[in-house]
Amino acid sequence: MNPADQYVERVVDLLDPAVNRIHNMGVEEARARVLSGDAAAVGGIDGSFALLARDGKTVRMARTLDRPMRYFLAKRQAGPALIVADRIDAILAQLRVEGLADQFHPSYTRMVPAHHVVEIQLVGCPDPDPLYTRFFTPAMDSLGTDLDEIGGCYIGALVGEIGKWLAEIPEREPIGVAFSGGVDSGAVFLATYHAMRKLGMNPARLKAFTLSFGDGPDLEQARGFLDRLDLGLFLEAIHADPRDIDVVDTLRTIEDYKPLDVECATMGLALCAGIRRRYPDWKHLVDGDGGDENLKDYPIEENPELTIRSVVNNPLLYHEGWGVGKIKHSLTYSGGLGRGYVRTYAPARRHGFDGFSPFTRPAVIGVSEAIPFKALTNYDVPTLYSLKGDIVARGVKAITGFDMPVFPKRRFQHGAVDREALRRHVPGEEASYRRQYQALFQ
Repeated sequence: MNPADQYVERVVDLLDPAVNRIHNMGVEEARARVLSGDAAAVGGIDGSFALLARDGKTVRMARTLDRPMRYFLAKRQAGPALIVADRIDAILAQLRVEGLADQFHPSYTRMVPAHHVVEIQLVGCPDPDPLYTRFFTPAMDSLGTDLDEIGGCYIGALVGEIGKWLAEIPEREPIGVAFSGGVDSGAVFLATYHAMRKLGMNPARLKAFTLSFGDGPDLEQARGFLDRLDLGLFLEAIHADPRDIDVVDTLRTIEDYKPLDVECATMGLALCAGIRRRYPDWKHLVDGDGGDENLKDYPIEENPELTIRSVVNNPLLYHEGWGVGKIKHSLTYSGGLGRGYVRTYAPARRHGFDGFSPFTRPAVIGVSEAIPFKALTNYDVPTLYSLKGDIVARGVKAITGFDMPVFPKRRFQHGAVDREALRRHVPGEEASYRRQYQALFQ
């Protein structure tokens, strides 16, 4: 081939390396592991990350569940250009800089699926399909049926991950918990309090932030939860006005249109904005996102695609959706919490918080996947729904000593604001959200 005819590939990595939180190695070693493509090596990276590595025309990318990672492959006469970022609008901005914006459409962007190494060969037109190598494959049903043992393992793993996170935060910086008094945020708050005391940290650094629009039930629930444990001094209400809700702003922030995620992110934006107004320098915020996915606590009857057998028998279904290579897997968004976590990530980043969801860590997910749901439920839906509170409460008692109150399940958006008021301000129509979202890029 004439050297003048050879492709010159270009790779633009717009990911913020400061967001990586890797506990057991430096970022360059972690990047080298991703470049190797070796699943075991990448699976040995302990922490939260979104990493790109390149060797000539070979690019490999990998991310954890809590880190959105998107890419766009553009055509140039000189050769392909790969742009990687955590946001679609960042990709578009870079394409404008490159003079390639006329190739853009949001549906042409791709999401790196969580727990996979994605390999791309920059060899020009036509572009070969990416290769996917899974690096996290937890064993299913490997625990016994003793709920005390299961709970202890689950909350023990949760406390362990929170402890790693706390150890890397400067000793005088405050810690906030997004807190509703529900099972997940309750477990995270008590696990954080327990870990801080165990590590000799001052628990006065800790606050439980509860969002209230004035008529939602979460504030009363949160107060009752903490008062029952004589921890009421940690509660701080963040009040918001439903008239300030702006759905288009939410769509712009999360760059997605799924109604439940839009509702949740709207609440997240209000909470983060309220904390930021009160505390201009606050940085660290921990939450319970991922707890529902781990213990399969979603109303199956609300999704006509699901049965209890599909929920119980498919590994990581709520985490990854139907999975890479399946017809219903979205190349633009990925699936499951790997798609939906932007509802937590983007509002926190928008308001300058370093967010952390310990239920998304592989060590915690691994325990949840090891729970023998088939044996424990015998495919009975009410039994499945009752497991989460029972397992978590037993585990919290075993690990922290607290008798954790367990209240009925309620979504974030249904606790911060009255349901009728929510529907007035966040109408919940996916087709409308999709149109408004697409209009943002026109």
